Amino acid sequence: MRWAVAETGDGGARLCPLAQDGRPAGPVVREPSLAEAVRARPEVERWVWRSTADVYRRLLAAGVRVERCYDVEAAEALLIGHEEGQSGQPRSLAAAWARLHGLPVPEDAPVRAAETQPSLFEPGPVPLPDGADELTALLEVYAGQVARTERAKEPERLRLLLASESAGTLVAVEMTRAGVPWRADVHRALLDGLLGERYPGGLETRRLAELAEEVSRAFGPGARVRPDLPNDIIRAFAGAGIPLSSTRKWELQQLDHPAVAPLLEYKALYRLHTAHGWSWLQQWVHDGRFRPAYLPGGTVSGRWTTNGGGALQIPKIIRQAVRADPGWRLVVADADQMEPRVLAAVSRDRGLMEVAGSGRDLYADLAARAFRGDRAQAKLALLGAIYGQTSGDALKHLADLRRRYPAAVAYVDDAARAGEEGRLVRTWLGRTSPPASVAPPDEAGLPQEEAVSSGYGSSAAARARGRFTRNFVVQGSAADWALLVLAGLRRTLHEAGLRAELVFFQHDEVIVHCPAEEAETVAAAIASAADAAGRIAFGRTPVRFPFTTAVVDCYADAK
Repeated sequence: MRWAVAETGDGGARLCPLAQDGRPAGPVVREPSLAEAVRARPEVERWVWRSTADVYRRLLAAGVRVERCYDVEAAEALLIGHEEGQSGQPRSLAAAWARLHGLPVPEDAPVRAAETQPSLFEPGPVPLPDGADELTALLEVYAGQVARTERAKEPERLRLLLASESAGTLVAVEMTRAGVPWRADVHRALLDGLLGERYPGGLETRRLAELAEEVSRAFGPGARVRPDLPNDIIRAFAGAGIPLSSTRKWELQQLDHPAVAPLLEYKALYRLHTAHGWSWLQQWVHDGRFRPAYLPGGTVSGRWTTNGGGALQIPKIIRQAVRADPGWRLVVADADQMEPRVLAAVSRDRGLMEVAGSGRDLYADLAARAFRGDRAQAKLALLGAIYGQTSGDALKHLADLRRRYPAAVAYVDDAARAGEEGRLVRTWLGRTSPPASVAPPDEAGLPQEEAVSSGYGSSAAARARGRFTRNFVVQGSAADWALLVLAGLRRTLHEAGLRAELVFFQHDEVIVHCPAEEAETVAAAIASAADAAGRIAFGRTPVRFPFTTAVVDCYADAK
């Protein structure tokens, strides 16, 4: 049974049961509070509401956990993309209701940086037009979304995508509430050791000042170079007869000059100081926890982002501050060769599915079959096919890969061709790429070091889009699979009555914080969730999705 619920302006809630087609199946009921409304109905299988990020946060604060939900705003974003290829259009309940009634569609409220302390006045949802109330709009929009889903070419897959995206929103809110265990004292000691004492104003530290002096001296007596200013660096090297197009690390590493070593160290420490230094620590870590606000589906490929705090870019050195509570452990699990395994599953290439079915090192098994045992060549060839790197060594091995695994290579080739021709592509469950009018975003396209021509088409923009869509069908399908892993793991931990908490997730890694005696059970639950997610997402294939799991006291020890 499903129920729709909407909050009222006076702290209460209005709700009603729903039929299979999404329409009301009973009278509207009023309750004095959202928490009481949900707590009083444990038989409800799935709650339908406007936005999990808003509604569930308040429920958790009141001590109410929900097993399943349907997030109308998350679903609207997916359905707009699926039907019209218009990713990025307004997704709020007000926008969905206006779209349903042919009215002007209001823009979504701007996403504000996450706040580490509660504010006196929280921004509300995008307001509905006069005369429309939230529950009425919710009921109409939800019924419309159910009908739109049923009209899809693959309705079962799309339903699964909508359900898993909503499950992800529950996980995200719970992870923010739990927080990543963080030792502020360890973090400060690391900063003190690496950066030295801070000078007044906080803009520079002793070690940064020393390195800046070393860089300047390397260019001769009297030279004054500011390492934090790229133009200063480029001018200094030009004066030494060395042309530079940028100050990127890979370009500097090719130079033979005494300024390079201190400059690279300065850049690394400056980045640490500005991104995860004392100010970051003061802003984001409180009561032994780092609590970023996760944004499921924050990128067009379905990968998550965070709204402030940079949780998905924690430097390796700073991971030493991520430590389990006394008597607890961190279970850190990395998906092994996730995207190549997903390619095997979605392409149905028999040969690649066989390689991906052993549960061992996929690249090593691939090398033993096709690359004379050279694992590096096998990895380069397979990732080159996924990312569109078809020059140099990757091109040399791609022909062999295409001959041995034709269905897998054809799958990404077809996606690239569709992108170059301006057509849309979809993940296995139906997440849809942005239209050709939107420039391919960096996050789901190629890493900068692999931004090379795929060989199709004459337009640079078309080739770039082809590389993006080539990767989108694999990376996006991997993101769909990961959502199912999270949903299954969350359910298993709860049903087993464990104290374990999901505290961190990025596209191929998950961290669970648990009592030491639960660690073995948690590790088994992660493996089980991965296998189940593969079957649910892709059907019964030989492909396995193993995780490398470490049980540690400190996050840094897992790598």
